[in-house]
This record gives sequence, structure tokens and C-alpha cells, in this order.
Amino acid sequence: MATIEKRETQDGKTSYRVKVRLKGYPAQSATFNRLTDAKKWIQDTESAIREGRHFKTAEAKRHTLGELINRYQGELLARHPKAAEDRKHHLAWWKEQLGAYSLSDVTPALLAEYRDKLMNEGRANATAAKYLAVLSHAFSLAVNEWAWLEISPMDKVKKPALPRGRVRYLSDDERERLLTACRESTSPFLYPVVVLALSTGMRQGELMGLTWDDIDLSRGRAILHETKNGERRAVHLTGYALEQVRELGRVRRLDTKLMFPGNRHKGKPIDLRAPWEQALKTAEINDFHFHDLRHSCASYLAMNGATLAEIAEVLGHKTLSMVKRYSHLSDAHVSSVVEKMNAKIFG
Repeated sequence: MATIEKRETQDGKTSYRVKVRLKGYPAQSATFNRLTDAKKWIQDTESAIREGRHFKTAEAKRHTLGELINRYQGELLARHPKAAEDRKHHLAWWKEQLGAYSLSDVTPALLAEYRDKLMNEGRANATAAKYLAVLSHAFSLAVNEWAWLEISPMDKVKKPALPRGRVRYLSDDERERLLTACRESTSPFLYPVVVLALSTGMRQGELMGLTWDDIDLSRGRAILHETKNGERRAVHLTGYALEQVRELGRVRRLDTKLMFPGNRHKGKPIDLRAPWEQALKTAEINDFHFHDLRHSCASYLAMNGATLAEIAEVLGHKTLSMVKRYSHLSDAHVSSVVEKMNAKIFG
């Protein structure tokens, strides 16, 4: 049911106050200078309410992108402090550029314009993609959990083309030289850290954040509470890597729970940058970063017959897209699988 109330001001101007009431929904009202506009609004509003569109649109007009970013940061900080810290810089850029816009005015075309601005400012495609991904996640929460939007405008924005992922892994000879250099390092932690990285594929930040409370020696695993994707992950420790953890446990410091504590600050992990660089120099290994130990682990898994799904599970990836870069290394395994299948069905 809708009502129109005609109003006249002291200076003789006419306006029309409109109210729409539908059973089960809160009343909606608006004011217009023309009767035809008032009647059209009634039709559009009643139709939108019945189809479930009106209140989502109203919410989008009521909130700005800046408010969305503030709420997203607050919830992310409460749930995943490390992820919130990592994304702070990206979100600050979006808030500075578009924070004053109401969500209803943040269109795919507008976002595409600022995507291009990101890239024109000299950022690489991969970096620009991170800016877009962070905002896309915030929009997803606004759609699915907060009901501020009906659809995410980011869904229609084309992401920058990404280069093929880096796959730099240690050859057998390089691995032996590096492990020897790490074993002879002045840092007692460098060798076990590198062994764990090669064995499990853990990131440097995940390794440095390990505490003895995270280690279950009887079950041979470590629990990572803070990961890049914000989810807990169990890491299997076996063989030589498990031996290294047990050896560390025998000589661990009792004034800290960290597995790899710093010398000056027991509450902070040790800084291995200098010993790592020296080990690479001693081993005469070029173009190799600490993160490439993770690539090495994944590559060794692929070459030893692990499927992409198995590699993704070991590394903690939610999808297979990130591990497809290793698919060429498992060609022999895939060929063997196809050969067995053909032999079974054709004889």
C-alpha cells in the first residue's frame, strides 16, 4: 500500500511525500517535486521490495567504500592479525582513492579505471592483482555476510595478466652444496631451518613463527596457526626433518617457546638473512631466494610422483592454480598413470 501526501511551502512550492508499506517489510518514504516522479518511485520501490532488491540497494547507498574497508579491517584484525597487517597497505590505497564513494557508485567501470591507475603508477601486474584481490575479498564479505551489496562490482573487473610462476629449485648438486654450507654456518639454526623448508615446504614466516607448543613429536607433525591464507594447517614431519626437530628439542632454550629464538630478544625469532646469504655465497649458488626452498620441495614432490592435489595439500594451497607451475615436472608420473589405465581397459 502506498500513500502520497501533497505539501505546500510558504513560498508556494509544492512537494509530494510518499510512503510505501508492504506487509512484512519496514515502511519506505521519499519526497519529490513532481507527482509523476513520486508515482514512478512507488512502482519501482514496490517491485524491488517484492523481488528482494530494494533493501540491498538501499544498504549500498547508505554505506561508503571507506566504511566497508574499515569494517573489513576490523574483522580481519580480530580473526587473522597477520593477514590484516599484510593487507593494510593495499586497503589504505583504495580508501584514499575511493573511500568517499557510496557503494552504489562503485561500479566495475570505476574499479577498472583505478586498476589501470595502479598499473600506470609503475606497479607490476602481480602487485596490481594483489590490490584487486584484497578489495575483492572485502566485497565478498559485504555481499555474503553483511548484506550491504547484492553483487560484487569486482566480479566484472578483468584481472591483470600474470606472468608464469617462478619455478627455481635446487639441483641435486646444488642441494648438497647448500646443505653443507648451512651445516658449517656460524648460525646453529640455519641448517635445521633449511632442512625443514626443503622437507615440508613451509614458508620462512611460518618456520620462524613455530613454537614448541606447535610441535607434536609423537604424531610427527607441526600445527601452523598463522598461515598466508588465514587457515590453520598441519605439517607432517618425517624422516630426517623429524630427527632435526628432536635434536633441537634436546638443546632448546627454556626461557622461550620459540623454536628459533633470537640471541638478543627471546620473544622474537632469529634473523637468518646474513647466514643465509653467506651460505649461498659459499655454495656458489646464484639466483636463489629462501622462498625457492618451497619451490624446491614442491618440485621434488612432483618429480617423485605426487599429484597436483597432493602438492597443494602439502603446501597449504586452497586451489590447484598455484601448483600448476609444477605440472611439467610430473609428466612421467602422468604418463605412467595413462599407460596403466590404457593397459587395464584395452588389455
